[in-house]
Amino acid sequence: MSGVDTTTLGTVLAASAAAALAVMLVTFVLGTVRRLHRLVDVAWGIAFAAVAVVSWLLAAGHGDDVRRTAVALATVAWGLRLALHIARRGRGHGEDPRYARMLARGRGRGRPALHALRKVYLLQGALVWLVSLPVQVAVLLPGPLEVTAFLGLALWAAGLAFEAVGDHQLARFKADPANRGRVMDRGLWNWTRHPNYFGDFLVWWGLYLTACATWRTALLTLVSPLVMSGLLIWGSGKRLLEAHMADRPGYADYRARTSGFVPLPPGKPRPGAAADRA
Repeated sequence: MSGVDTTTLGTVLAASAAAALAVMLVTFVLGTVRRLHRLVDVAWGIAFAAVAVVSWLLAAGHGDDVRRTAVALATVAWGLRLALHIARRGRGHGEDPRYARMLARGRGRGRPALHALRKVYLLQGALVWLVSLPVQVAVLLPGPLEVTAFLGLALWAAGLAFEAVGDHQLARFKADPANRGRVMDRGLWNWTRHPNYFGDFLVWWGLYLTACATWRTALLTLVSPLVMSGLLIWGSGKRLLEAHMADRPGYADYRARTSGFVPLPPGKPRPGAAADRA
């Protein structure tokens, strides 16, 4: 496939699937023992880092070393930062209400643990493998970095910075007791209601570009940023969070004046603006 050794690619794809599965199974055991399945949110970032490391190791001697190392390091940096952030945010908290509801449905069938394994851990492991396809392919691409790869790494850096700054601003806001019950509408959160999700969006479109050395590899890996974009905007990201926040005092006004995803200058609330800026 345009310089990519298909046998090695098959090995990388299989080993990456095994790495993602291993992280999720270990987390499932820990979550079951501790009765805290929100640990899977921490495992999400760790699983991406594991896939990147395994891909980097197996691609040694097959792809360009600069691209291989840059893509792996970028993925590990993103995954571990996200995992550490979620771990700090969840410290001292009980079970996430989403997983509590899921376990309640599982108890109705008599097998809550297996229900969690199938509906959460295995599903997220499969998504990690699918979304990380550009990483698994990019590490095997020969030749020096092309313009699209440099653009991709720049986009990744912008996304990581945007996400990290947004998370930091929100953490500081929540740490102030005076802000209890208030809606965060400062800093990046004044430009978009979801700077963290928008940052993820940039990260994965950026990593996708590092795999676009040829039209074949671009087509093969396009599913990755499309799936991640769908998750962030219409899946478990923006849509679910906004449904949870809908009844919070002040959120309707915030929604009306603030862009729903792509950062835009804040505006003044007006009739119908909430729907327009969703």
